[in-house]
Amino acid sequence: MRPDEDTLLAVCHFPPRGATVDLAVSGGPDSLGLLQLALAAGLAVTVHHVDHHVRPTSTDDANFVSAVCEGLGVPFTLHDVRIAVGGNFESRARSARRAAMPASVMTGHTMDDLVETMLLNMLRGAGLDGLSPMVGDLTKPLRDVRRSVLHDYVHSSSLRPRVDETNESPAFRRNRVRHELIPVMREVAARDVVPLLARQAALMHEERVWLDRLSLDDAVVELANADCRELRQWPTARLRRWLRVELRTPDVGDGDHPPSADVVERAISVVRGEAVATELGGGRRLARRGQRLTLTKARPLR
Repeated sequence: MRPDEDTLLAVCHFPPRGATVDLAVSGGPDSLGLLQLALAAGLAVTVHHVDHHVRPTSTDDANFVSAVCEGLGVPFTLHDVRIAVGGNFESRARSARRAAMPASVMTGHTMDDLVETMLLNMLRGAGLDGLSPMVGDLTKPLRDVRRSVLHDYVHSSSLRPRVDETNESPAFRRNRVRHELIPVMREVAARDVVPLLARQAALMHEERVWLDRLSLDDAVVELANADCRELRQWPTARLRRWLRVELRTPDVGDGDHPPSADVVERAISVVRGEAVATELGGGRRLARRGQRLTLTKARPLR
């Protein structure tokens, strides 16, 4: 039975009917569902597809999406991207895809993706930002839609999605969270944990918004001009939140990112005079001279 389209649209976060939007469509069921629902919502759609040439079938995926768009009468833009095979490939591929497309492009991430990202961030030691991903994100209109419901919706249509075999590979950490960790959590909790964790993410997002409002005055304090004598008087939670903003990594196509909890704690030690400097990762170094802080590129090892 085809899921009710109106019921699905009611939990989507699309802009008003007639709005112009860009969609990232890979050809898989999530992005095809995004495309179909956006059209059902009366949006003026342009589809973007990135051909990364890594998998032998990647060009076939591009041709498939192009043909779907032609059949639907939807504008199609192909982005040709080459990604070198090597370490941290998943992250680099994601960055390259996002850099190639418009910053406001919508993706087909579902509630299940939100929870997987939340758990991955938790395993990295994330704070409130990492534990409330996608909530309120205008580029994630399907964040309250379950993946299984979306797939049923797509499979009940005339479209037959492409299958990305890498989504089953245990070589990628997200796949292990999806196929191993979440099923174990579901078994232990004796319930579906995805809606539960998604609600927790929404609650943490509300806390995050409130803290952001409380810390608006701190935003005018720049790291280069900050006086450590003053910073040492701040409550630890306030100092930690300020450092998470000041030490965000530069945007390399997938947005900037806050430092890990471990990096922030080491940075606090520098502020408090317990350490002279610390390496932040990504080739960056935070140091204190007198009562002033400097953020520089770390010296290469000899």
